[in-house]
Amino acid sequence: MRAFVITAPGTAAVEDVPEPAAGPGEVVVTVERAGVCGTDAEFFSGHMTYLHSGQAAYPVRIGHEWCGRVTAVGRGVDPGWAGRRVTGDTMLGCGRCERCLGGRQHLCADRYEIGIRNGWPGALAERLPVPVKALVPLPDAVDATLGALVEPGANALRAVRAAAVEPGRRVLVIGPGTIGLLAAAIAGAADAEVHVLGETRGPGVWTEHDLPDLRWDAVIDASTGTGVPARAVELVEPGGRVVFIGLAARPSEVDTRRLVLKDVTATGVLSGSGGLAGTVELYASGRVDPRPLVAATVGLDEAAAVLAGERRPGWGTGPKIHIDPGVRSRHAGR
Repeated sequence: MRAFVITAPGTAAVEDVPEPAAGPGEVVVTVERAGVCGTDAEFFSGHMTYLHSGQAAYPVRIGHEWCGRVTAVGRGVDPGWAGRRVTGDTMLGCGRCERCLGGRQHLCADRYEIGIRNGWPGALAERLPVPVKALVPLPDAVDATLGALVEPGANALRAVRAAAVEPGRRVLVIGPGTIGLLAAAIAGAADAEVHVLGETRGPGVWTEHDLPDLRWDAVIDASTGTGVPARAVELVEPGGRVVFIGLAARPSEVDTRRLVLKDVTATGVLSGSGGLAGTVELYASGRVDPRPLVAATVGLDEAAAVLAGERRPGWGTGPKIHIDPGVRSRHAGR
């Protein structure tokens, strides 16, 4: 089958690789759509932390935002999964340690991460092996574009939950990328008053120069700015909540005295684990429709250009690019 393979920083190609087999407790999914995110770009550039910690190594097959249809089931798997449209969790815990048994498999020290950690192949390929325990069914109302947005949406949903968003609360989301805009949409669906802060002015986006002086009950940092975590703590209302879901390239500093003296609750969000089913429900109901975030859907042959930051004429303005592994020729349509 065809798969996108990164072999060194800035070097990648679509290669013919062996077909995956459904092992015990696993299925094979034919991929309908896969998203490209900042983590994938870091693998392409060579800056991804796991490459330097020994938790990942080239060659790497990326892709952890995906949806598709189950086309093979392994031993011990209910045959009823065959033919179902699904997405799934990125985090694959060992299933035996205290963290896994306590429902925190995304924190398992020995976990695989699809397309990211410890060599589990990713979804920028025609087919993908997945443990059945990681699968989440997709209803007909969730099309391929929405299905590949479930994983980032689940990250955003967990961030909104950590911010304790309620009707009437005022929430500031810093970082108008995919996760930030999804968090803003999900918080808005919960009837919160939502504002977005970015580096440049845009529709519905403030900058530091014109941000209104308001009470921020919660601040969600979905940016990659080194100084943003400290700014989030500065902005949040005393007794409020700050949620960190963005990752900067360098360590950021937060004055813990300000956290203490303002009685702030600060939470970090690692993954979408625990938020996948809730995100599917939000999309299926129509309460959140993130499809405008997708600027284009292209084939595997254009993945390297996408990761290098190229934008084709005629693409939309959204921050997300999707890959359709079934497309053989260049394609820049939605």
